Amino acid sequence: MGMGGSRYFHSATSAHNTQYIGSRQYISRTESRMAASSSPELVQAHVELWNLTYSYLKSMALQCAVELGIPNAIHRSGGAASLPDLLANLPVPQARKPYLPRLVRFLVVTGVLALDAPVATGDSGVYRLTPLSRLLVDDARANGCTSLAPFVLAQTNRYHVGAAMHLSEWFKGGGDDDDTPFRMAHGTDQWDAWRRDPQVNKVFMDGLGSDSQLTLDFVVTRCGEVFDSVGTLVDVGGGNGSTARAIARAFPHVRCSVLDLSHVIGDIQPSDGVQYIVGDMMSSIPPADAVLLKHVLHDWNDEDCVKILTQCKKAILSEKPSGGKVIIIDTVVGSPANDIMFQAQVTFDLNMMVTTPGRERDEHEWRNIFMAAGFRHHKTRTVLGFLSLIELYP
Repeated sequence: MGMGGSRYFHSATSAHNTQYIGSRQYISRTESRMAASSSPELVQAHVELWNLTYSYLKSMALQCAVELGIPNAIHRSGGAASLPDLLANLPVPQARKPYLPRLVRFLVVTGVLALDAPVATGDSGVYRLTPLSRLLVDDARANGCTSLAPFVLAQTNRYHVGAAMHLSEWFKGGGDDDDTPFRMAHGTDQWDAWRRDPQVNKVFMDGLGSDSQLTLDFVVTRCGEVFDSVGTLVDVGGGNGSTARAIARAFPHVRCSVLDLSHVIGDIQPSDGVQYIVGDMMSSIPPADAVLLKHVLHDWNDEDCVKILTQCKKAILSEKPSGGKVIIIDTVVGSPANDIMFQAQVTFDLNMMVTTPGRERDEHEWRNIFMAAGFRHHKTRTVLGFLSLIELYP
């Protein structure tokens, strides 16, 4: 073999060795990745990432269940319904019926429904209501309270969902400095959007009304003494008056009124002893022994909250110079010692960031705006899990 052949052999051998070493390194890296991928932590993290990525489908499936009337259909079937029962009783056209089992299976996995295992081959089993889905049944006797189905529809409307899709763009600086994702998505704020769209406004107000009824049931049962010394009460931002009517029914000695904007209450007639007053809480609140703010202050920034509370203080002092009180039903973040409750609080806070200039506040943040508005004393108690009732005194 000549010198050229020797060099060729050496070069070819070196290339082969390099390829071999490279292959072993690739195999080694692959084996390392495979070993890492089989670790319980990585497997769990991968599954959790998938579930979180697609979790928006939970609220969409819940909305679909409400609009199809699945909880009501199961309730009408005596609390248990087979798949053929649902297929026969739900407003689903023939072409869509093959897809219904997949939706119902998802509702079972996410805890909306329960499934009794089939007892025979080919049997689909029996679907039952859970404590969650009983809250979505129109018949109040099924759950002991007003249905929260309207609340689900109010919070999953196209405006809210569309606004949430702009969250990352908003964080990157799109829109004005004082913008919200809601305004970025729809070109206006939430309240003006409802004014322009009466149909969605009704859905939203009905949803707030259903939630108010449930909350007031707890307040009346557990905190009824709050209204003992109250002769007159004005529910500021009280919407369709469901809260005020519940108070008036439970405490006949309390004369209740609702203050809200004209597009909200302009066509509502007095009923159940409740009067409706068109006005703007930023400029004036009618005199009363007590002013109620249920889920109002979380819609506003701190400066506007101070303005609202200042008007509240004028209202209670003008009616009762010795001092009435402001009753706030809202979230105090961090108050429950329960992970699920805390998750509900911070989830709702993110919703407020998407839809309004407001926020959910912790105890320190509440105290700061109370002091800025000139109130000297307040006491707080937890009602209905993640909600709190605050009595505020001048």
